[in-house]
Amino acid sequence: MKAIVLVKKGNPTKAFEQREIERPKPTPSQVLIQVEAFGLNFADVMARNGLYEDAPKMPSVLGYDVVGTISELGEDVTDLKIGQRVLALTRFGGYAEFVTTESLAVVPISEEMPVGDAVALATQYITAYYCAEEMVQLNKGDNVLIHAAAGGVGTALVQIAKNKGCIVYGTASASKLKHLKEQGVDFPIDYQSQDFSKIIANIVGESGIDVIFDSIGGYSVRKGYRLLGFGGKIVCFGGSDLIAGKGNIFKLLRTVIGFGLYSPIHLLNRSKSLLSVNMLHIADHHPDVIQKCLKAVVDSYNKQHIKPIIGGIYNTDEIGLAHELLENRKTIGKIVVKW
Repeated sequence: MKAIVLVKKGNPTKAFEQREIERPKPTPSQVLIQVEAFGLNFADVMARNGLYEDAPKMPSVLGYDVVGTISELGEDVTDLKIGQRVLALTRFGGYAEFVTTESLAVVPISEEMPVGDAVALATQYITAYYCAEEMVQLNKGDNVLIHAAAGGVGTALVQIAKNKGCIVYGTASASKLKHLKEQGVDFPIDYQSQDFSKIIANIVGESGIDVIFDSIGGYSVRKGYRLLGFGGKIVCFGGSDLIAGKGNIFKLLRTVIGFGLYSPIHLLNRSKSLLSVNMLHIADHHPDVIQKCLKAVVDSYNKQHIKPIIGGIYNTDEIGLAHELLENRKTIGKIVVKW
């Protein structure tokens, strides 16, 4: 079978090769999926730059989310059928014509669901769902800050928060602010030319922010912490700011130090919470939770409560271009690659 293999770190146009590799066999609890399309995630960019410790050693096949058709079942799998169209999470291996994954990381979808929408639901929307439904409780009128609000997870979080009746503050580059407004963001903020913390502090005053969803890391977390009101929570689920320091140990240290140090006493006094999410490890240790999230986002999509935004659909020979656009934050929504 064909697969897109990561062969070197760094430059996305030189990092990948399309190779013939052996088709995997499912274990008793797994299924084999013939891949129709797969998605790109910022964790892929981190892995390509050597900044993601869970990534397999090179040469390796990246990829966490696929849409395709079940072509083989493990002997213990009884709730799925050969020939079903599904979306699935994978523990790497998604950049290939065939991939195996645990049956609990798979959910059937309709033949009519657009491939881009389906791929977006698999990682971006379950990450958003887990962060917004499992880690915190959003209430009507809550002040909610969403960083990278025009990205795949950011878009999903905006939709969930607006469905809950929250007041949403969203950061993005200037070219994406119009999109944020169209998505219902109440206060779009250009993170490149504006200090989000000062702008928001002037709006919310002493009441503070109730929930922050942070995929940036570094000083973004420290500034966000200062914005939290009593009972406020930060949910950290990424560290894209690390990319800015790739290849420069001093910049990387600056980002790490930027997260700040936090005293449990201060957290207790103000009832603040710092929460973190790594969906790969949640999938490893709590596959039943992943199944719950997958079913929830598909159900929400079918009820038209959520609608993914697709930033582009590319062919496999455009994998370098797709990675470059994602890394440089030149896209809005989910990036999809089709075989």
